[in-house]
Amino acid sequence: MYINFLKYIDHIVDTSSVSFAWAASVAIISATILICVDVLLRNIFSTPINGVSEIVGFGIVSVVFLQIGITIRRNRLISAEILSTLFQKISLPFSNLLTSLFFVAALVVFYFISIYFWADFYKAYIGSEFTGAIGAFTIPTWPFKLVNSIASLIIIFEIIRVIVIHLYAIYQVGFGSTKDKILMIGLLAFVAILFFLLTGLPLTRAELGFIAFGGMLFLVLMGMPIGIALMFSSFAGIWLIINKFPVAFKSLGMSSATAIQSFEFGVVPLFVLMGLLLERGDVGKDAFALAVRTLRWLKGGLGIATVFANAIFASITGSSLASASVFSRIAVPPMVYHGFKNRFAVGIVAGSSVLGMLIPPSILLIIYGILAEVSIGKLFIAGILPGILLSCIFGLMIFCSVKFFPNSVLEKINPSLEMPEIEDKQNKFIQISPILFLIFLVMGGIYAGFFSPTEAGAVGALGALITAILRRKINFQTFKEVVFEAGFITSGILFLIIASSLYTRMLALSGIPMHLTNFLQAMDLNFIAFLVLHILIIILLGMVLDSVSALLILLPIALPYTIAMGVDQIWFGIITVIAIELGLLTPPFGLSVFVVKASLPKNLNVSLGDIFTGSTPFVIAMLFVIAILIYFPWIVTILI
Repeated sequence: MYINFLKYIDHIVDTSSVSFAWAASVAIISATILICVDVLLRNIFSTPINGVSEIVGFGIVSVVFLQIGITIRRNRLISAEILSTLFQKISLPFSNLLTSLFFVAALVVFYFISIYFWADFYKAYIGSEFTGAIGAFTIPTWPFKLVNSIASLIIIFEIIRVIVIHLYAIYQVGFGSTKDKILMIGLLAFVAILFFLLTGLPLTRAELGFIAFGGMLFLVLMGMPIGIALMFSSFAGIWLIINKFPVAFKSLGMSSATAIQSFEFGVVPLFVLMGLLLERGDVGKDAFALAVRTLRWLKGGLGIATVFANAIFASITGSSLASASVFSRIAVPPMVYHGFKNRFAVGIVAGSSVLGMLIPPSILLIIYGILAEVSIGKLFIAGILPGILLSCIFGLMIFCSVKFFPNSVLEKINPSLEMPEIEDKQNKFIQISPILFLIFLVMGGIYAGFFSPTEAGAVGALGALITAILRRKINFQTFKEVVFEAGFITSGILFLIIASSLYTRMLALSGIPMHLTNFLQAMDLNFIAFLVLHILIIILLGMVLDSVSALLILLPIALPYTIAMGVDQIWFGIITVIAIELGLLTPPFGLSVFVVKASLPKNLNVSLGDIFTGSTPFVIAMLFVIAILIYFPWIVTILI
């Protein structure tokens, strides 16, 4: 009876989470349509729709919190799974205990967020709070805040479910082995040392801030979802630094409610949606076929075609991991079939996949622009020449490898592989027209000033949908899958940005950025030395974290110093993005390498070591490009 009751409750929570996720997906589509209609009416009839920015700004917060419940249930929270995977192999009970503790921390965080949300909703409802301009457009805010409040309750139920599942798993197995006990003693010792540091020593604000920062990194490496680790450590850090719980509580609530409450943050789901639609529309496959037909006369033409097809695909999707996944399937088999060594073929795909985060429109450039408070449109334009330069250097490197070192990169044709069809009978113009159409639509519209980057995302998403429909590559079922996946990715990225907002506030209260700036200036460290140190640290972070997380953790510390030095923030952003992409290719945990490995056809026997080795020349080439951009910064800034 008791078990049946729990199953009934779980079914209700599951149904609610799925329903809320679909509501978030519908909201993304609605925002896309609303923005496109507004752009059309404004530019053609000079009659914009009032209130679009307000609706999207408040709605984007709801989209995130509506989606978090299902994200937790389906284990899609972004995390660094390095040590957690190791713990599962060494001691499953200890792994379950850690996961339980991580979600207890999440429960604390979302409990206080829920209290803040319900109080904020009540205040807005009683006070008839509205947004907009009187006489032009007003909309009450309480419906949005009510949605957020209800969503926070579902999130809490989903967190409790995870805790119960893992505690029950521990109960069934117990802590019986020596390994279990050793790990448990180690965890207790760590907690005791941390407790002594926080209660037994007189610590300054900066010292408490460093402890919170170190604790956050420790929790991330141990496997706690990165957004939760950022929020929990920052919340605890503010509480310890100010020594006033109400301040920490208000900071947590305000960051959750207002950090992304802006029209500009709508750019994230819209470009994610556009990228997913293009992936389903086989744009990457057609870009590769076109590049092969154009470059097959060159030495290493297939490899060079992969680079430039990746560059084309990147220019309209903005995702390195999407590029790595797509081109592992469509480019590696023909390269191996035509005599490229496995290691060289997979290295080309992994190496050129990084173009996805540099050539605009790029999700990483969007997030950098939001954090650094610089123009996203200018960042897009600034990334064009460095992206072309990097593509050309990659292509030249492949050409030289095939021409001058053929024994290292080529072997006999592999007859065990079925040769994929890559040269279809389409007219070249017909094949490239969707790509040219979308590049012109998105970048041309931004550059000409017809719409903002956020509006470009909506127009691009609609254009990608029309392209996929005309090419008969999408139906209603696949469209639903794409929109649902867009919600997953959006909630993951924007929840990290919410957490980063609280983290930035904690850093500011601790004074860490100011102390580091003063320390570096006292050392008389020139900017080049600082930049080398910045690049090394961000590469190290990129080895164990996804690109967005690495960016969110490091930038709040680095930006104050660069601003004090008078550094061009757009140029610094391009350098930072390339450095982060380096981390995707470097061992032991380069994420692009793992995506390539997971996406390869099963009949290709390629190890992770082969992919890392094959990627090494591309890492060297990227370092070379960084050096060029440092000594010739006009390459970045000349177009803006």
